[in-house]
Amino acid sequence: MDGEPVRCAIVGLGRIGSLLERDTRREKPCTHAGAVVGNPDCLLVGGCDTDPERREEFTRDWGCELVCAGIDELLDASRPDILCIATHPDSHRFMVERAVAHGVRVAVCEKPLANTLRNARAIARLHQSGRITVVTNHERRYSADYRRAREIVCGGRYGALVAVRAALYFGRTAPHDRVLLHDGTHLVDIINFLTNGSLKPAGRFGSLRSNRSSVWLAATVTTGAAGTAGVPVMIEVGAERDHLVFEVELSLERGRVTVGNGVFRVEESRESPFYEGYRSLVDTGERRPEITGYFSGMMADAVACIGEPGRAPVSSARDGLAVMRFIHSAARR
Repeated sequence: MDGEPVRCAIVGLGRIGSLLERDTRREKPCTHAGAVVGNPDCLLVGGCDTDPERREEFTRDWGCELVCAGIDELLDASRPDILCIATHPDSHRFMVERAVAHGVRVAVCEKPLANTLRNARAIARLHQSGRITVVTNHERRYSADYRRAREIVCGGRYGALVAVRAALYFGRTAPHDRVLLHDGTHLVDIINFLTNGSLKPAGRFGSLRSNRSSVWLAATVTTGAAGTAGVPVMIEVGAERDHLVFEVELSLERGRVTVGNGVFRVEESRESPFYEGYRSLVDTGERRPEITGYFSGMMADAVACIGEPGRAPVSSARDGLAVMRFIHSAARR
């Protein structure tokens, strides 16, 4: 952007706000602070956290001297164009409302959009009113591997989408409902994004309050394709594993795309090397991009919303609300 830099402040200086940038194995940037500092159009002007140790670490890591304990103090002193909200979900609505009161133009809100459906609706109404643009940090929408998968699926390269399977394992003991609300938010949203559709719950097998084995959520996703009544979707949320899994498999008429954490595979139908008269799926050899730009892409989208008033973000409060509606409905079944 030409002219003055976009002023950015961060409330919540914990893992996703700042500290994960120390993880040597993650692609950088991987935090709000890292994304702001890494964007040439942005200027980091302040941080806020109730924990004094976090404030000290933030100043030490990023050289930002303006650190506050309260949100109003931060907004008064820093006058940001963009406020990154990396606090607990139960405070998101309050933080967005304070941003509106101080004339902040864009809020980047961590997932889930809020802790309750009611609060998510309130945030979405503020976004819809035009008083503030709310970007929901469903970071995978900005990631090159997921964007490539969406291009293949929605472009019809291997025919129509037939079915979707997804899996999320996040630790041995976390209850399924907690996993679904937090990291499951990403899973629900990315299925909507990859299919250019909207998930609707259809049933559940197992208890969301359990932390044993798995719970299965049956759903359909309406893609808008002519004659499509709804593509069947099965989502597994699991516990009792010592490893993490985040994976989506999209089955197409003449192929299959699998994408997830550390996974990117494109297969196409060819004459089977194993059975006469049949066809089999064969890996095309297409590989995951080395640099996905997932966090830097999110910040670039937020900056573009400053430069283009009225721009619809790639991941907005409306998308965050759609996820909350699905999770709320699934939990009630």
